[in-house]
Amino acid sequence: MSGPDGGAILTLEPLVEAVREGVEPSGWRLSGLQKTTSYEFQGRWEGDSTRSAYLFFHPSPGPDWATLDVFLDETSRGLSGNLALVVDARSLSELGDVTGSLGALAELARGHLPRRYRAPLTLRMHLETLDADPGSAQAEIRFKVRIPRSCIASGVPDVSAMAAKAASALRALLEDPGLTPFLDVR
Repeated sequence: MSGPDGGAILTLEPLVEAVREGVEPSGWRLSGLQKTTSYEFQGRWEGDSTRSAYLFFHPSPGPDWATLDVFLDETSRGLSGNLALVVDARSLSELGDVTGSLGALAELARGHLPRRYRAPLTLRMHLETLDADPGSAQAEIRFKVRIPRSCIASGVPDVSAMAAKAASALRALLEDPGLTPFLDVR
């Protein structure tokens, strides 16, 4: 639902549709959609409920080891969301210097992602077992672009335009040869 003048997006469903309208023409195809509602919270969230949507897109055409994950959230504090390019990275031993890798990935992202949006970068590591060699830790890279609340307040056309710009930038980042040395594409 949006405002009576077609302005601000007020609920989750029109936000989902606005994002889809922006992302799909940018070369990504929807491969999954999940909605959840949560009611039981304690602490600072006690008494609140949230509705969330997770959208999963794959590049079309493109590799199956890369996804565009979209997280959208409706809470009593309003709507929020982000788009994230998620790729499998090489093992920790293959990546080598984590600080240098993270710096190089940030530099690569700066060359593609729109500067006007917050764009966090995450490099996740995990070991299959506690006895595994730390060098064998698998990694995942997430390049996120946050949807500004001001954009959501402006309405469907602005959210769709923002999502299109972010999805195109993330697609260009995926296709940049500078990302290849970090990827686990075996």
